[in-house]
Amino acid sequence: MKCLFFCSLLIATAALAGDLTYPIVDTGQTVCYDNSAQISPPREDRAFYGQDAQVDGNQPSYTDNGDGTVSDNVTGLMWVKSPSKTLSTFDDAVKNASECRVGGYADWRLPTIKELYSLILFSGETGQSGDSSVPYIDTKAFAFFYGDEIDQPRFIDVQCWTTAEYTGATMGGNPTVFGVNFADGRIKGYPKTSPRGEKELVVRYVRGNPEYGKNKFVDNGDGTVADEATGLMWQQSDSGKGMNWEDALAYAKNMNLAGHSDWRLPNAKELQSILDYSPIPAIDQKFFNMSDPDAWYWSGTTHLDGPPDRRGQAAVYVAFGEATGWMQMPPNSGNYRLLDVHGAGAQRSDPKAGNPDGFPHGRGPQGDVIRITNLARCVRDLD
Repeated sequence: MKCLFFCSLLIATAALAGDLTYPIVDTGQTVCYDNSAQISPPREDRAFYGQDAQVDGNQPSYTDNGDGTVSDNVTGLMWVKSPSKTLSTFDDAVKNASECRVGGYADWRLPTIKELYSLILFSGETGQSGDSSVPYIDTKAFAFFYGDEIDQPRFIDVQCWTTAEYTGATMGGNPTVFGVNFADGRIKGYPKTSPRGEKELVVRYVRGNPEYGKNKFVDNGDGTVADEATGLMWQQSDSGKGMNWEDALAYAKNMNLAGHSDWRLPNAKELQSILDYSPIPAIDQKFFNMSDPDAWYWSGTTHLDGPPDRRGQAAVYVAFGEATGWMQMPPNSGNYRLLDVHGAGAQRSDPKAGNPDGFPHGRGPQGDVIRITNLARCVRDLD
């Protein structure tokens, strides 16, 4: 009876993955949260309704081909099952794809950021070590290892290269490439080169479906934009003002736009799907309006990051504007500078509620700015 009640709260997708060139794989998040802890799935008339776990998207589905490759049955992409345990510079990661022969195939390539992010699952958890963490990828289908297994300084240092070279620069001028980290559930821009030399990251190659990650936007002329590649319809403008996570969920639930009342706050992967990594801000402004070029947007996805007593307190946002942080320049000088540390197009997380004044120099090794009052841009399934 309980299962039937929970299942009745799920919001079904309207399009089948097989009809689309860019189907979004669900995040795998099945548990609901309030601002700080796990809760039962809220009813429509209650706070926190419409979050990620209540939306039943294209469920992850993989086939191990038994030859060192894994097929994604939703996206049509094929992956090398095991990432490299030898770290590579960006240039070598691109060049060595042509030499990869896993499974007998010769057409492997370094993935785009949208291809690689298709594998992320927010059933993952970041603890204080690998033993207290859960990877943000399906470890039944894919091989995975933490950084301390390959002599990296931190267990979360297993970032993976993509082809997405940042058109801006991070950390005050470093050429930057975006990567996905399946140990901590983030997208960040990583210095391609820096005064300390060339950055080396993990590599996982892909092949197949050359259309994956390419949007097909249509301006409907009614304040909405359809993406015929993903089967999603988007609010063309945004909320226009920042709000905490609970209020962003309520904003989406109460929206009535273009004759539709079934809007929701997008999950992390839906929201990332409309990014354009060419301009800054990272969105195609021929189709979408931004009330703030520095905007960060809430997703409906909880990020289970940090000590056990803090897990459930943060939600994923995507930085369409620069992903800023407070860095001490020079290190340990007490002289803080606000820099673009991770690039426009990064995916990080914020506390769901609270006062950003409590984080005057941000949080984390790069001093990630904490806003808490982020913007909202709503989505629904195409009819």
